[in-house]
Amino acid sequence: MCVMSTTSLFAQMKIERVEPLNWWTGMKQPLQLLFYGSNLQGATVRCVEQGVSITGTHQAESPNYLFADVQIAPDAQPGAYTFEITQGQEKITQSYVIAARREGSASRKGFDASDMIYLLMPDRFTNGDPLNDTHEEAVEKVNRKHPYGRHGGDIQGVINHLDYIRDLGATAVWPTPLLFDNEQHASYHGYACADYYRIDPRFGTNSLYKTMVDEAHRRGIKWIMDMVPNHCGAAHWWMNDLPFASWVNQFPAYTPSNYRMTTQSDPHASTHDRDLCARGWFDRTMPDMNLANPFVLQYLSQMAVWWIEYAGLDGLRVDTYPYSDKQGIAAWTKNIMDEYPNLNIVGEAWLAQPAFIAYWQAGANNRDGYDSHLPAVMDFSLQENLTKALLQDSLPAWDGGMMNVYTSVAQDFVYANPDNILIFAENHDTNRLAWLLKGKKNKQEMTMALLATMRGVPQLYYGSEWMMQNKARQGHGEERLDMPGGWPGDKRNAFEASGRTKVENEVFDYTKKLFNWRKTATVVHTGKLMQFVPVDNLYVYFRYIATERVMVVINNSREGKTVDWPRYAEMTAGYRQGVDVVFGHTVTVGEPWRIAPQTAQVVHFRK
Repeated sequence: MCVMSTTSLFAQMKIERVEPLNWWTGMKQPLQLLFYGSNLQGATVRCVEQGVSITGTHQAESPNYLFADVQIAPDAQPGAYTFEITQGQEKITQSYVIAARREGSASRKGFDASDMIYLLMPDRFTNGDPLNDTHEEAVEKVNRKHPYGRHGGDIQGVINHLDYIRDLGATAVWPTPLLFDNEQHASYHGYACADYYRIDPRFGTNSLYKTMVDEAHRRGIKWIMDMVPNHCGAAHWWMNDLPFASWVNQFPAYTPSNYRMTTQSDPHASTHDRDLCARGWFDRTMPDMNLANPFVLQYLSQMAVWWIEYAGLDGLRVDTYPYSDKQGIAAWTKNIMDEYPNLNIVGEAWLAQPAFIAYWQAGANNRDGYDSHLPAVMDFSLQENLTKALLQDSLPAWDGGMMNVYTSVAQDFVYANPDNILIFAENHDTNRLAWLLKGKKNKQEMTMALLATMRGVPQLYYGSEWMMQNKARQGHGEERLDMPGGWPGDKRNAFEASGRTKVENEVFDYTKKLFNWRKTATVVHTGKLMQFVPVDNLYVYFRYIATERVMVVINNSREGKTVDWPRYAEMTAGYRQGVDVVFGHTVTVGEPWRIAPQTAQVVHFRK
């Protein structure tokens, strides 16, 4: 870590920050240090010790910044190095640590289709340390009664419930951002960063964050960090003294994005519309970072690499991916993937049509030649169409009911890699699924069956496993509910069976059985997908490898349906009996099999 003790021969120059906080030997990512303090204009930098050298310095428009390009020799020894900053006759020194890189760090393997990701909002999950609910450096104080206030959930609370997450069947965790968000209101969500190198003190510390990741790894759980290169927060420490005017995108008056992400792939889009999408601010409290500025790009690239290396991360989720300068965000992603070729990064491209989503996945056959280098994208098309399908359970129109899901999946030909897309039914930005489904247990279980068996990487939202729901369609603050039992004095504890209703426990047990089976179901991790056109709202698809089949039958109809075995002969030929992975009963190919209304069956066949 950066040692912030500074000796000074003169008081005129001052160093308050050095970022990144430290670095490592053996890294591919170039290192450019940001020095921030006062009166640094015209200063030069050199390293006193051998093995580390300064290859260039760059003056900012603000006199309080200095950028220095650092070269670390292959044989440089880990330890503390001394940077000497000189301005005329004045000289100050700054200690900086170059640490030893963890063995095998560069080859770390990210999350993939063998994983189930558990998404949680730390402020709303569980409060493990009430003493940090309010912090002297944080403007907003705790107020659990306010739906948009800080409720006090924190890192210690997540650590305390890692066993719950593991036992559910999750193999990866994605928490919404934990970096310092110091906005006056609604700072609980973390998407308006005030310091890219500091965990919000109301969540914990950098060290405790690393402990959380280590504890997850000890339980076989991977860790995904939610990053936001598109925008910072209005309360970010640099907003009162930007290094360059172009550090963020600025306008004469507040100018929001037009939020039209289609302009970024539209070959006919006007430059005005395209630029407004990428350069407009996402919100008044979210200044738009300018990734077209090479210093911003370098800063954010090494920030991501720093967190991966420091905390031992297994992947990233990137917020509002298409809102950034598209060449800049592609370069940012490539910089990270060059350092960690086997890492996985999933980007949020909230678009309804597969063609628009697929544009943002690495290797896409885009006519403009654009390549984002982004390995994974989020399947908002499936999410939207699954919800639509489940709400159409009467005899559907030609393209209604489960045809919505079929048609969405049938467009997989547009994806460079349909197996590396994130599938989900709800997340922190959508309505609660159980509310949309009116608390219908069978519909919730049908959703779980599909998420556990469809191609891609499944993601569950905290509380989905027992059908947590809000009371009405509300705003984000009201729908981002506290997990019952996560706070001292809660009337019930949904982490325990005794704190859930009979129906909630049935959904929980169903979900737990499915995803614990999925942990070792190689046929779902790597198998191909074959789907059959739904008939009368009965949707059947298979995941298959040479010696195994998983048959998924989802009856979204209000009537029972009998499986037409001859129709599925190309998948069932050579197989005699399978086992229902949830209920354990045997299914025999060719024998009468009645599927109850609005239920799903997942049957595993082996030769």
